[in-house]
Amino acid sequence: MDRSSTVLSITAATAAAGLLAYAIYFDHQRRADPDFRRNLRREERRRARVEKEEAVQQTKQQRDDIHSSVDDALKEGFPSDTNEKEQYFMSHVQQGEALGMDPSKTIDAALAFYKALKVYPQPRDLINIYDKTVEKRVLDVLAEMIAYDKDLDLGPGINVSDLPTAGLD
Repeated sequence: MDRSSTVLSITAATAAAGLLAYAIYFDHQRRADPDFRRNLRREERRRARVEKEEAVQQTKQQRDDIHSSVDDALKEGFPSDTNEKEQYFMSHVQQGEALGMDPSKTIDAALAFYKALKVYPQPRDLINIYDKTVEKRVLDVLAEMIAYDKDLDLGPGINVSDLPTAGLD
């Protein structure tokens, strides 16, 4: 028992000493070697550039997904009967609220709210209600959907740029 604990403590001390030596070596290289510093800066810039490109690509992909969702909804059509509109509105608002709880379902939640907006008789009033009740991430996607749909009648005197938090951040 004494022998195994001694071996174990020597091994742990050696590993700690090796880690400390590497940290000291790395710090010395970072401070003293201009090529090493230059390579570190290059790597940092390259990593930042890659992250930025990925973010741009992700935003573009999300925008394409939003546009295809709106196109699909427009192809499906919307009810024209008053009772059907009311049921359609209520079911999609409930669906949007339920989906809005899950961050991975943001586009689906915004699409449900968008569909409800399309059949609502006073879209401007509903947008103001959404602004007060819907989470910002869902509201941003919804604003993008509204901006994309050129046929959506928001009433006189309203512009897409007047919408609260219109567009993706």
